[in-house]
Amino acid sequence: MSMLTRRHFVASTAAIAATALSTGRTRGADANSEVVLALMGANSRGSDLAAQFAQQAGCRIGYVCDPDERAIAKGIDAATSGGAAKPRGVRDFREALDDPAVDALICAAPNHWHAPATILACAAGKHVYVEKPCSHSAEEGELMIAAAARASRVVQVGTQRRSGPLYREAVQRVREGAIGEPLHAKSWYHTPRPSIGVGKETSPPAWLDYSLWQGPAPERPFRDNTLHYNWHFFWNWGDGEIGNNGVHSIDVCRWALGVDFPTRVTFAGGRLRFDDDQETPDTANAIFECGDKMIVWEQICWLRPSESASIFGIEIRGTEGILQINDEGATIHDGDRKLLAEFQGGRGDAEHLRDFLDAVRDGHRTHAHIEEGHRSALFCHLGNIAYRSGQSVRIDPSTGHIVDNAAAAKFWARDYRPGWAPSV
Repeated sequence: MSMLTRRHFVASTAAIAATALSTGRTRGADANSEVVLALMGANSRGSDLAAQFAQQAGCRIGYVCDPDERAIAKGIDAATSGGAAKPRGVRDFREALDDPAVDALICAAPNHWHAPATILACAAGKHVYVEKPCSHSAEEGELMIAAAARASRVVQVGTQRRSGPLYREAVQRVREGAIGEPLHAKSWYHTPRPSIGVGKETSPPAWLDYSLWQGPAPERPFRDNTLHYNWHFFWNWGDGEIGNNGVHSIDVCRWALGVDFPTRVTFAGGRLRFDDDQETPDTANAIFECGDKMIVWEQICWLRPSESASIFGIEIRGTEGILQINDEGATIHDGDRKLLAEFQGGRGDAEHLRDFLDAVRDGHRTHAHIEEGHRSALFCHLGNIAYRSGQSVRIDPSTGHIVDNAAAAKFWARDYRPGWAPSV
């Protein structure tokens, strides 16, 4: 029988909320204290994070949590790759939240779990490193901000370029006027994804607690082409390519232009390449008008770009020049295409984890704190809302909220399994 029941969820939430401040360990006194982590979601990105955290000094992974028993073994292997002690493997991450020795949760589970798990972890007195996008819906991001503030917990979002020397230098140069006044940012993600095919309903495999995997999302029958990556392309669990990879480059564009929220969002896209089960678009252009500035994101998820070897790229245009950047490096040209500067640097994977661990100890505001993570995720959610409602959407730039549009507003929040809606 699955460990996931509404009674267990409600009881755990109440107990955690009642004891959060008394049981959560508060860091700050000892800058060298060991940080004990619990990993939630050990497939692919989760195992990558386990291996990367294992390389950081002053921390260890105490739990590997995943409803897929095969992924637990994978996560344990990654966590011990540097010779660390073997963590405990469990299916339900709430067991780790009940352990007062755990300081922080790493949430690398699918998108539909990001906000509920973060909110529960904060209530349990745990800090959180949550993968991008930080939320599955616009409403959830605001709930996460409130949860972190109420519990005084550090919540860092996995948009690691915020900590990358390459990207920090690029943004600093833009701020210092290297391209004049920045007015327009374009980014893209072009990759040759194969078709996800047409799946069939079947019984979940024995190695998977599918009820626990679905968690707070409305229950759907198991289909054999959903796990472990294709869930990104179903609205019930994922946010499409804009939420999967677009959030990284949109975050950098927003950062470089100094924009918090857009004023109007338009999204043109569709499923052009394959006739399969995918619900989200495989081809798209999203336009974010931001007052006197603009951000554009382009997605083609069935062919590599011709102009670059990189499937990911960003171009910032200012009144006096252009900055182009991807993870390989950056260039700055003037308006006549004369090369003014060229530089390289890391994208920030290790630095981002170190920023989080240091903040757990000293409480400083991280490079990708939940407020910034929410703003960038909100751009993606608003793009999806414009696509799903079939119209441009006006936005209040002071709050990021939709203005006078009932058809779009119905996508602001998501549905949950009965009794599972998160609250703060």
